[in-house]
Amino acid sequence: MSRPLILVVAATLAAACSLATSQRGYSAASCSAAAYAYAGVSSTNARFGVAARISAVRKPNVVKGHVAAWVGVGGAGLGPGSTDEWLQVGISAQPDQEPALYYELALPNRTPRYVMLKGHVPIGKTFDVSVLESSAHPGAWRVWVNGSPMTKPVYLPGSHGVWRPIATAESWNGDAVGTCNAYSFRFRQIKVAAKPGGAWQPIDGHVLEDAGYRVRYEQRSALLASNG
Repeated sequence: MSRPLILVVAATLAAACSLATSQRGYSAASCSAAAYAYAGVSSTNARFGVAARISAVRKPNVVKGHVAAWVGVGGAGLGPGSTDEWLQVGISAQPDQEPALYYELALPNRTPRYVMLKGHVPIGKTFDVSVLESSAHPGAWRVWVNGSPMTKPVYLPGSHGVWRPIATAESWNGDAVGTCNAYSFRFRQIKVAAKPGGAWQPIDGHVLEDAGYRVRYEQRSALLASNG
């Protein structure tokens, strides 16, 4: 969904509101005062792709805004001239809707484009998703799902060799401070590409964990992201 977090990683531990909300069997949690909150992992170094096996463990409870679990590159202000530029793929959910498989593309000075690939995703259904730079065309990226390309190569200006990939869950509170959206997403086999076209290796990352949301490592390169 919109506004990936690479630019805002430095602010991910911002002040939290004290409002606790109990949501359909989920534990109560104090949510971040920021509109966007994350629970996942960011690569320490620039890489050329990111991949993971993603599933929704429980049905998300979205009060306002959206939740998502995705892998991607780029972010707010990371395009040419501090424009927004990113590419991500994963599972999203909105109020009163079933989870959906999607990708989202943001190009400089354009409105981000959300594309639903599959609606009504069953809880527990796993997808192998990735975003990978082309070995033949530096700066050109594609979205892959279960080994098949979902996009043509997309040129992202200024992206070659500078972006740190991310695998994360995300909640946007609809700009309503105190709203606590609930989710539980599992990431397995989180990998980054050491060179364009592949050379996959376990992510060399650090944890992103905003107030109200939690990362629990289940094994190396596998984690559960949830609301506490």
